[in-house]
Amino acid sequence: MEVPVPGLPARVRIHEVGARDGLQNEKAVVPVEVKAEFVGRLAGAGLSTIEATSFVHPKWVPQLADAEELYPRVAALPVALPVLVPNERGLDRALALGARRVAVFASATESFARANLNRTVDESLAMFAPVVARAKAAGVHVRGYLSMCFGDPWEGAVPVARVVRVCRALKELGCDEISLGDTIGVATPGHVTALLDALTAGGVPVDTLAVHFHDTYGQALANTLAALQRGVSTVDASAGGLGGCPYAKSATGNLATEDLVWMLRGLGIDTGVDLDRLVATSVWMAAHLGRPSPSRTVRALSHDDSPQEQ
Repeated sequence: MEVPVPGLPARVRIHEVGARDGLQNEKAVVPVEVKAEFVGRLAGAGLSTIEATSFVHPKWVPQLADAEELYPRVAALPVALPVLVPNERGLDRALALGARRVAVFASATESFARANLNRTVDESLAMFAPVVARAKAAGVHVRGYLSMCFGDPWEGAVPVARVVRVCRALKELGCDEISLGDTIGVATPGHVTALLDALTAGGVPVDTLAVHFHDTYGQALANTLAALQRGVSTVDASAGGLGGCPYAKSATGNLATEDLVWMLRGLGIDTGVDLDRLVATSVWMAAHLGRPSPSRTVRALSHDDSPQEQ
């Protein structure tokens, strides 16, 4: 039953990350044909933004080494298909294939910047500056991912002011959108509210923000609701709950798109997503991966904990 809550957005755009953030964390490499069909099925389920792949060096993310082969297979789909680009070389590869949306990946903490990019936070921002500038000059939409916005496995709780500083820097570089990542899943609703209030006060408009929660401690939906109450209307999620965090052994992965859609539908918030088709897609992908989906909604609506072909 739909029971709206006053003050929430009428519509939420789901930024689907399963095909990129989800599959890059899989131990096995998924065949490019399966990836392309996965993206096509997600589009058929009504998802309007599907992060397709990442143009990183194959040495670092072998699961996405087929980016040049995958992107042309899905480029004609009538949806937005952002891709991750870590540097100018990655941008060159993406632009050569006609990508119109790209994303860069920054960190709010020095420890993760060193571990992930082998640079300080400021050095990584300097590396992204020409990437963002060239993308904007080409008329390409740029998203900035910001990791470790709430907690860091080495540094602990992350001060809100530090996150605001890096968000402001990404905005000044020219990012059209900034996705706030709870990379190890430690955020709680009060922390989310405090960060969003500080960002608004610091000159980062809420309509340029997205949220990206992990469900390590079962807080992803609660945190999402807190963000919606502060005006956020773009939420990252992964079909079937694909993906995880290599820095938190207990992490249960990304917020499942189906769980998000179930909550939003109950709140009367439009997403444009056909939940039945999305569930069928995740059951299909679970069969290819050889394990059941961790999404509670997928399990409830498919009435089966074992993966099977559909």
